[in-house]
Amino acid sequence: MSSTNRTVVVTGIGATTPLGGDAASTWEGLIAGRSGVKPLEQDWAADQAVRIAAPVAVEPTEVIPRPQARRLDRSAQFALVAAKEAWADAGFEAKAGEDPAIDPDRLGAVIASGIGGVTTLLDQYDVLKEKGVRRVSPHTVPMLMPNSPSANVGLAVGARAGVHTPVSACASGAEAIGYAIEMIRTGRADVVVAGGTEAAIHPLPIAAFGNMMAMSKNNDDPQGASRPYDTARDGFVLGEGAGVVVLESAEHAAKRGARVYAEAVGQGISADAHDIVQPEPEGRGISHALQNLLDRNDLDPAEIVHVNAHATSTPAGDIAELKALRKVFGDDADHFAVSATKSMTGHLLGGAGGVETVATVLALYHRVAPPTINVENLDPEAEANADVVRGEARKLPVEGRIAALNDSFGFGGHNVVLAFRTV
Repeated sequence: MSSTNRTVVVTGIGATTPLGGDAASTWEGLIAGRSGVKPLEQDWAADQAVRIAAPVAVEPTEVIPRPQARRLDRSAQFALVAAKEAWADAGFEAKAGEDPAIDPDRLGAVIASGIGGVTTLLDQYDVLKEKGVRRVSPHTVPMLMPNSPSANVGLAVGARAGVHTPVSACASGAEAIGYAIEMIRTGRADVVVAGGTEAAIHPLPIAAFGNMMAMSKNNDDPQGASRPYDTARDGFVLGEGAGVVVLESAEHAAKRGARVYAEAVGQGISADAHDIVQPEPEGRGISHALQNLLDRNDLDPAEIVHVNAHATSTPAGDIAELKALRKVFGDDADHFAVSATKSMTGHLLGGAGGVETVATVLALYHRVAPPTINVENLDPEAEANADVVRGEARKLPVEGRIAALNDSFGFGGHNVVLAFRTV
């Protein structure tokens, strides 16, 4: 079966985040404006310059059987929790081949991670140094490989149309979802489980990000540390977790009577070609991704009412993104309700695009935009370029078809913009 441009819809969502162990509790936390950032209580944190992070609210071992969890890196555990929720939410009762509603040869999985099994790698190296060769786990390689989350999700649902792992730093989760959309559009699959995951709350990543001055050191006020667009923002807060969606051709979803959350309109992609870590200050690369989205997809800018911004709470990145939105959309940008949900979840790196896609889809489905918290003094450049939702959630238009964007950018200059629309 082949096609050149099939309509793609979202039929299932799942998440495990610093705000909740599933999509519903995460959404509740976002709408309430609740922060998931906490002090790090591990012994190793005492010597760190950064002593705060946003760990998951529910440990994956409360959901996954412990014998299975011991064979999975934490990033794969998160992915499996979110994917199983999304799979059930989409109405599938068993894995492909066992559930007659889905053909395994028409099912794909695309789960991204920016760093992969870093916790397994570093912990097992400690075992090697301290306890010797024979004590290293024989499961180490399948646990640490970056494709482990995608492979394990593919095994769980029985995907045989293709299992993939994009790695594009903090744009990875969004790139995975964009890749999945294309798999369905071009006829490679009817259904794809897609998203992002990350588990990097560990002494080495914390120290490395801290030493490069990328993270907030506001240790005395953990819940106020992630503050996109505030004049006092001083870096991101590291979070962990996963967000996964089930994408499906509209025809396949209709045939089985599936509930549809939103249409997945498409993606826009570009690269900055500017610096390995710094964003292009005028947002030119981001502008190209936004224009690419418009050029390649049937999307009317007048439909867009909401943007889930990448907005990590860094001085340069937050403003570059807003400048790009203004450059491409002009006066239409005045109607965008811009939310920076990392103010509550922290930055999940490769998992961010997955979790924020779940948030974007639910914002359309419920027609309400989450707030950006901790903005006490709005940066004048932000105020000049965007309508930032602050303080409380904001209702979106209740009538007519509306659309929303989810922006994700990553070290290396990766830019991915996803668009969704009500049905």
